[in-house]
Amino acid sequence: MREFHVGVIGYGFMGKTHTHSYKTIPLYYSNLPFTVKLEGVCTPKREEAEAARDMQGFAYGTTDSEDIFSDPKIDIVSICTPNVFHKELVLRALKAGKHVYCDKPLTATLEESREILEVLGKFPGQVTQVALQMRFYPAVMRAKELIEEGKIGKVFLFQCDYLHSSGINPKKALSWKQDKNFGGGGVLLDLGAHAYDVIYYLLGEYDRLYTVTDIVYPSRPNREGTLVKVEAEDTALTTARMKNGALGKILVSKAATGTMDELRIEIHGEKGALRFNTMAPGYLEFYDAQAPEQPLGGTSGFTKIDCHQKYPEPGGCFPNPRFAIGFLRAHAASMYNFLEHVYRGEQASPSFAESAYIQKVMEKCYQSAGQCGWVQMEENVL
Repeated sequence: MREFHVGVIGYGFMGKTHTHSYKTIPLYYSNLPFTVKLEGVCTPKREEAEAARDMQGFAYGTTDSEDIFSDPKIDIVSICTPNVFHKELVLRALKAGKHVYCDKPLTATLEESREILEVLGKFPGQVTQVALQMRFYPAVMRAKELIEEGKIGKVFLFQCDYLHSSGINPKKALSWKQDKNFGGGGVLLDLGAHAYDVIYYLLGEYDRLYTVTDIVYPSRPNREGTLVKVEAEDTALTTARMKNGALGKILVSKAATGTMDELRIEIHGEKGALRFNTMAPGYLEFYDAQAPEQPLGGTSGFTKIDCHQKYPEPGGCFPNPRFAIGFLRAHAASMYNFLEHVYRGEQASPSFAESAYIQKVMEKCYQSAGQCGWVQMEENVL
């Protein structure tokens, strides 16, 4: 049995999420041909690195990422830092001969993504993937199957909302995700990376985009309590025409009062429709326009498909598929997809190229917001 040794760089919220996935995969997936060992964790503060080592079972903690890259035991590197550091760390990991699992977005800018793609071909034996876990809910996977099977026919309309309420308090200190120096942008690069990707996953490439952005409060306190100017958007609203002809809107916002971590998808076609909401993640709603409406409504209407944790083998064994599913389970499914491809020596999806495409989409959205008009996605986007 193969043993993969892992190094995690960055141990904030996403570093802990990646660590959780590595540790729980042997529970969620049965009879695996590989095991995972947490080798090294890197974070800027020494006390946090040591605490992560002691509490999570890493062999060591460090404040120097070079310790991870130069460690001959480490096969896989998870990159969980602020966006602005992704490009450098991805390139160093590739040059060090490591497989790379990078949190979204791939980079802070499209140009940085292009730099990665330019050198990626030099490392054909190294497997890479971006953590776009919204693709890995069983309900979303089932939605893709139904679309590809032609169950909803030609898609006319869609909408995707990814909403948080974390930005409604004007006294809340500015985080790195609201600082362009670290995030590269605002909510468009943060929540938008998921929203634009899941529509791309389900409906294919974008054709034209029209985006409006908004900053809720022009200033916020920084971590020291000093009021500073806010330059990163809290809300981005995009009208999109897809290459398949579908017209829709994508709304991402951290100023949506009353929401938690809520991704909603609706897709309407000539033969049917689909609905999904991460606040009810076990269900995919499917409307079959072919169902009879008589007598008394017949069997028409939306049907809730029980997807829950019904992953294909070797997943779905624990917990029982009937139990509720959540955020961390989708992350583990994304991570398993990556590890399975590392084991087989095959490239994984969502790939760096796919994530770079989404980076291009988001750049076009910023361009549209600046121009106050429609922008076209070129044929050769990268």
